[in-house]
This record gives sequence, structure tokens and C-alpha cells, in this order.
Amino acid sequence: MELRKKIMKVLYPLIMKLTKSTSKGKVLQNEKKVRPAQSFYELATVLNNGAPLEFSQFRNKKVLLVNTASNCGYTGQYQELQELYEQKKDEMVIIGFPANDFKEQEKDEDQQIAQFCQVNFGVTFPLAKKSVVVKNQNQNAVYQWLSDARQNGWNQHEPDWNFSKYLLDENGVLTHYFGPAISPLGEEMRAALQQKSV
Repeated sequence: MELRKKIMKVLYPLIMKLTKSTSKGKVLQNEKKVRPAQSFYELATVLNNGAPLEFSQFRNKKVLLVNTASNCGYTGQYQELQELYEQKKDEMVIIGFPANDFKEQEKDEDQQIAQFCQVNFGVTFPLAKKSVVVKNQNQNAVYQWLSDARQNGWNQHEPDWNFSKYLLDENGVLTHYFGPAISPLGEEMRAALQQKSV
């Protein structure tokens, strides 16, 4: 692991504490329980090994979608995401979407990203092919859906930074957006995971 990445890993708990009360600690919720206009299950992505991943196979499971980066102060969340995945893998899917949209913090290519995640954090949850998650003409179709209320039913919010998280219930309804300073193992996530599906 590069020196900067080692330093970021050590500083991760402090970064989480210092940024939780900022916009990076934002939580948005689908309070009116609005169902999507376009089904989440019609979407798909391509994994970092080139294999297609159809979302229709995730019916009856919660789904957590996270934009990730290997060289970020929040990169330590890979470990927490893996822990959550191991705790909930019978009832939940986590998919990482590596992206280089924030201050050049993911310069690696797909194979290097996968290796970094496996070696340093033991990641076994699926990682998509590196793509763009912020709103522009190259935005990944999954993130177009996540940040367009005309498609998902209510949310217009794109990722604030790396490790922003979108939670869907067992019926493919987008229920929450969590900013990067919200831990995958924190009380906000725990409470959201216990909510009944829409």
C-alpha cells in the first residue's frame, strides 16, 4: 500500500468524527414512501471483471450502492462495508462503484482496484467497472437513476463525495441516501436496515 493510502487508513476514524456534522454527514429519507417510476430491477451494471450484473436477481433483498475510491480519507469504509456484507449477506447486497470524480482519488484501473480492495480490506462484495457517478453526460446509468427523481421517485441528490451510500429496500424502492461520513456500521444505517419495506 502506498504511503498516502497508509496514512489515510490511520486517519480514517478522525476524518469520520470531524466530518459527521458537516454536509458529508447528510442523511436523506424517502419519508413519503414514494415508489420509483422506473423499476430498479430493469437496471444492470458491468462488474470490474467484465461480467454483466442484472439487478433483477436482487428482488427480496436490500441493496446498498456505494461510490468508492482507493485514495480517499473515507477508504477505510471498505472494511466496514465488508463487515456489513458478511453480517447481512443472506438478506442484503452491497455493490461498490469505483469512480474518479472527486479530486483524482481513484486513478487505478479495474484490476488494480480489485486487488487493492481484496489485499487491504478483504473485500468480497461485487465491484462494478470504474465509471462516472456525478451528473454529467458520462454518468453511469445506475447513478442517473439514483439521482433523478423522475426515475427513482423522489431523490435528486448526487453523491457528495466518495463513499456516499444509497439504500434500496426489498422491493427496489430507494429509501435512503447517506453521506460519506455516515458509517456503514453506524446507528443511522442500522436503523434504516431494520425498517420494513415499502
